[in-house]
Amino acid sequence: MSTPIADHVTAEGPGALGPLVVTGDDALAEHLLRLCAAAGTEPRLIRGAPPTRELWEGAPLVLVGDDQAVHCSELGRRGGVLLLGLDLDDPGVWVRAVRLGAEHVLFLPDAEAWLLDRIADAAEGGGPPAVTVAVLGGRGGAGASTLACALAVTSARTGRRTMLVDGDPLGGGLDILLGGETARGLRWPDLAGSRGRVSGAELARALPALKRLSALACLSWDRGDTLTVPPEAMRSVLAASRRRGGLVVVDVPRHLDAAAGQALEQSDLALLVVPAELRAVAAADRVAAAARMRLGDVRVVVRPVRAGGLPAHRIARGLRLPLAGELEAEPGLAPDVEKGVPPGSRESGPLARFCATFLNEVLPPVPAVGGGVY
Repeated sequence: MSTPIADHVTAEGPGALGPLVVTGDDALAEHLLRLCAAAGTEPRLIRGAPPTRELWEGAPLVLVGDDQAVHCSELGRRGGVLLLGLDLDDPGVWVRAVRLGAEHVLFLPDAEAWLLDRIADAAEGGGPPAVTVAVLGGRGGAGASTLACALAVTSARTGRRTMLVDGDPLGGGLDILLGGETARGLRWPDLAGSRGRVSGAELARALPALKRLSALACLSWDRGDTLTVPPEAMRSVLAASRRRGGLVVVDVPRHLDAAAGQALEQSDLALLVVPAELRAVAAADRVAAAARMRLGDVRVVVRPVRAGGLPAHRIARGLRLPLAGELEAEPGLAPDVEKGVPPGSRESGPLARFCATFLNEVLPPVPAVGGGVY
């Protein structure tokens, strides 16, 4: 039995990103409304008449039932129009699709999975994906987690959407470095069973809220016994995070398990943090070789440890990696962390300066999102 459908289902708020659905067919409308709900968005439904030109041009995605194809073809060409066929045996649907300027002709339920992804993309903005930076240490204690946090904090300070993903189960928890270990929200054990598509917006909302860091979301570990996540979960989480745009930073362990390998494969570039000492360089050479098997763009960050240590350019040449820069020690870092002050919070410190310079090189300029960071 069909459920009555209102003539207009309107997504709330001036920035609503739900698709426009145009059809007078009740069964098709119900099917499309269910798909939109599954994608976490609320569409605007127009039944029995073409939409206004303003609605037609302003929607991020338009789903047109074949029953309205002729009327909608008079509204002008635009991208992001999909035609939903009602009869597989009707060859005329292809002619109407051409006149409409539709990108694809779909038939449900066969195209349901593909359409669900397309609706979810529209709901999440459909902008450019986030730049994803993996950070790993050349040896234990190199400072990779500190740099990962500082990159995320520096990015969030500008208002850019930022996701920090803790890929190292033995690292102690990046939420502690950010001063958010007591904040409520999902941790990795809650997401270990994730498969398929995850909503980036819903994921960010479900993570712990961090004080003074409204643009930063962090996925870390709890204090339990879970030490691994399936690579499928890492893939789903990173794909969702990338769809939100902005910056994704992943703290990757030196010993690359399947999940860490997946993190590198989804990253745009990696930073390998290496203290300027001989044993650290020898250890880093093995880490670099493993990382290069999964990611083409691996750069080295050298941390000077004493006067007269190995020069940064020699370390980079020995590792056969481009030099991303030198990272001087941060005065007062340990006391800050004990007080819950995240690395990179001192804007004039070496960490923040290094991160700002690096991010200016790799990130496109974007307008700040609403809501202050500090």
